[in-house]
Amino acid sequence: MNLNNLKPDGSMPAKRYGMIVDLNRCVGCQTCTIACKHSNDTPPGVQWRRVLDVEQGRFPDVERLFLVTGCQHCAEPSCVPVCPTGATRQRADGLVTMDYDLCIGCASCAVACPYQARTIVHEKEGYYAGGQTAQEKKTTHEDRYGVANKCTFCVERIDTAAVTGRVPGVDPEVTPACATSCITQAIRFGDFADPASTVSILAKDSRSFQMHAELGNDPQIKYLYEVPRSTPGRAADPDDLEDERQSDPTNPLVGKRQAFWDYRAAMNFILGGMASGLMVAAWFAHAVGLLAPEGLRRITAVAAAVMAVGLFFVFLKIGRKLRFLFVLLRPQSSWMTRETWCVAVIYPALAVSYAWPQYLHEALALLALAAAGFLLCQARILYASKGIPAWRAPLIPAMVIASGLAEGLGLLAILSLSATMQVAPVIVLAPAGLLLVIINTWAWRCYVDSAKAAGIGPLARLDLAAASPWIHATGHAVPLTMYLLCLAVAPLAQPFAALAGAGAVIGGALWKFVVITRACHQQGFAIPMQPQRGSGKRAAPERFALP
Repeated sequence: MNLNNLKPDGSMPAKRYGMIVDLNRCVGCQTCTIACKHSNDTPPGVQWRRVLDVEQGRFPDVERLFLVTGCQHCAEPSCVPVCPTGATRQRADGLVTMDYDLCIGCASCAVACPYQARTIVHEKEGYYAGGQTAQEKKTTHEDRYGVANKCTFCVERIDTAAVTGRVPGVDPEVTPACATSCITQAIRFGDFADPASTVSILAKDSRSFQMHAELGNDPQIKYLYEVPRSTPGRAADPDDLEDERQSDPTNPLVGKRQAFWDYRAAMNFILGGMASGLMVAAWFAHAVGLLAPEGLRRITAVAAAVMAVGLFFVFLKIGRKLRFLFVLLRPQSSWMTRETWCVAVIYPALAVSYAWPQYLHEALALLALAAAGFLLCQARILYASKGIPAWRAPLIPAMVIASGLAEGLGLLAILSLSATMQVAPVIVLAPAGLLLVIINTWAWRCYVDSAKAAGIGPLARLDLAAASPWIHATGHAVPLTMYLLCLAVAPLAQPFAALAGAGAVIGGALWKFVVITRACHQQGFAIPMQPQRGSGKRAAPERFALP
């Protein structure tokens, strides 16, 4: 026990386990990756501990180094609050762990992680043709399929230390396998809360950086980049950070497109956004006397049907479908849970409006409020996905909400073509539609123009630029023109408004599909400080005799 580390009341402080990775020591032997795989029985294609082979610069000024990556067990993990079931949690000692029996495989944690540390495997595959071998079947962890997986810092070993009195980071048998197996001691594990621990001393006496420290996660893997009195450190060269280098798909530091949320997730955002927007728009139209009560109920029922289709796509996306009700367990932090609770209000309220017509106004008012909450939750779900720069951009919440309202009003204009919906002359709604189109046009333009400043990488920016002409044409120019014609040519207001609505719906669907499935590159990795070594300008300085 380190008596110098006691709290004022005489008790020991909470532990804070983490790692030190020395960029000068790592030789890229991959022993840690094999030790991790052997210790944790990860399936083919899944490696919780990875070592990236990084080559920087242009000949003759080049440098090669190896970067150990994996779950950073952040002090402020972005994966924990987004989990709708509580399967991802943080212990008192700082370890971020997984409860595979609670996880539904929604992948919210995977897109929230800026370190590409999460994997989800749905199908059992073997390393060889013909299926799994007998050994693979014996070591298969059935509870890990269809759910999120990640490095746990070999938590079972650490828990054993608490029983046996051994010290993680000192005694090999209670230290994570990757650190124990490292042949150069490039990976050191220990308790950052103990100033006498090896990791605390190394972090204090050597220069280190945290990966993506600017994101505020406070990762607990710290990278040493300088060897005192030997190899100095330096800031990354501008060449390493330029768009040409960051758009090279062969660069191991460049984030690939995420594959966790595909077209099914996009369909939920598309259909859920327009349906909730329609519910809100219909209620306001009713509140100002443009929509009869029976028409409000019918339009709300149509919106509920559209929303149900979007929710069905979500159901198809989750890995453990029979656990879908677990999504209700985390309303205190998860916007996905809150979205589901909004759904739990919408459909019963609609049923009440039919079963007890005398409460129609109250039930549909509650429904509209829940629909507004649903739209807000969708905006926050996307924004909370910190691992995808294009999703965490500051404008995303406003874009989702404004687009949903524009699409909802557009659908209302389309439905107004049917006399059974009992919508008053739609020309009255045209000014609101015009305003929403202008807001959406401005928001998209600002989003694209500020993409680089918001940290969106060049590959995602290319996707946004390629889609922008189509989005402006269908989602902005067409509705803008049609709404103006609606106001100018009153006899044709109804069809012009319907065309405007169709453009708003198509444009909204297009930008969401592009952002969610195309401009969805992961954060990637960064080495802001590097050892001064290599060739040419990057070569280490001459070494003189040490005193």
